[in-house]
Amino acid sequence: MHDIAARNGKPALFDLDSDQRMILDNADRFARNELHGLSERMDNEEWWPNDAFRKIGENGLFGITIPEEYGGAGLDLMAAGLVLQGLSRWNHAMALAWVAHDNLCANNIYRNGTEAQRRRYLPDLCAGRSIGALGLTEPGAGSDALGSMRTIARRDGDHYVLNGSKIFITNGPVADVLLVYAKTDRARGAHGISAFIVEKSFPGFSVAQKLEKMGYRGSQTGELLFEDCRVPAENLVGGEHRGVSVVMSGLDLERAMIAPLCLGIAERALELSIDYARTRRQFGKPIGSFQMVQSMLADMYLLVETVRTFTYRTLAAAAPLEVGEGGRGDIHMLTAAAVMHAADSVHAVLDKAMQIHGGSGYIWESEINRLYRSIKLMEIGAGTTEVRKMIIAGELLKGMRVDE
Repeated sequence: MHDIAARNGKPALFDLDSDQRMILDNADRFARNELHGLSERMDNEEWWPNDAFRKIGENGLFGITIPEEYGGAGLDLMAAGLVLQGLSRWNHAMALAWVAHDNLCANNIYRNGTEAQRRRYLPDLCAGRSIGALGLTEPGAGSDALGSMRTIARRDGDHYVLNGSKIFITNGPVADVLLVYAKTDRARGAHGISAFIVEKSFPGFSVAQKLEKMGYRGSQTGELLFEDCRVPAENLVGGEHRGVSVVMSGLDLERAMIAPLCLGIAERALELSIDYARTRRQFGKPIGSFQMVQSMLADMYLLVETVRTFTYRTLAAAAPLEVGEGGRGDIHMLTAAAVMHAADSVHAVLDKAMQIHGGSGYIWESEINRLYRSIKLMEIGAGTTEVRKMIIAGELLKGMRVDE
């Protein structure tokens, strides 16, 4: 990738140390060799390569933040972000599936689950033998996912019985293990929500439909149904009515982890654009010799480097986040700002990349077209850009009376 530290062969100020660079380089090498070749078919057919997760697990690229005793790598959120950045350069659809599995599901179970839950589910998730997902969003509950949640869970002896549906669930159609949120006390609103580990084999669980997307095609997305779905009581995560703390601390980590996904895509777009500007000839010379193209490349470089700096800062700040500490304060504002900036920037980078590629970029099969179709999701997922602005402004204005 085109960054100063990589060209000079040594870490620059505010850049990665040697261990972190090795983590990024290993993920990059694996994704380039094993995942990049899958991306075109995944995009064309919304195809899911069944053995991909197993290969990722065999190469030690799952369970980054999970201790070795449960099958993980025992590293921190910064390391997880670097793995995601490396994967995103070469197959962003698989990278999205990776973060839903590793961060939203496995890391949530580790941080909030019981010892028995950890030992039952984490080894297979870390090895890639099981695929994980998180079920929060519902057909009538998107930005207001907690307040408008309609999925309910009723205690029935040694089980909870879940009824409801979830939609736009990444990995939903292929998941073996799902962390699902449901209301256990409707009278308490958002504070009556609980989290459950649901296995795909549980009676009453089904995939209603697989959804086809504009971008991130091949990363499986679906609608899930819970029809008198019986979940053992020991699969309750974090205690009854404690779902809000699980959700909010998890959302801050998710937002911190979306930024490196954007960074990897932006890096790849810049690399493709530089290569195209060097080789595409018009008026008898490479288009990279034209000042207009040079201006776009310079703008893209600036955006990539600022996203890189902000992303790394946010990952480092979010790494020590404990259960219950998310959803408020400086970290809540910082993660919202980081993902907002990353999403806005990757949008701008891809817009310029498409302009440099011209007609060849407008063709569906081109890699730059595939990257371009990815940009909108990051302005919607894990809280829309508008919600992120509300979070930032709300934290900045805390203490001000509503009527002021």
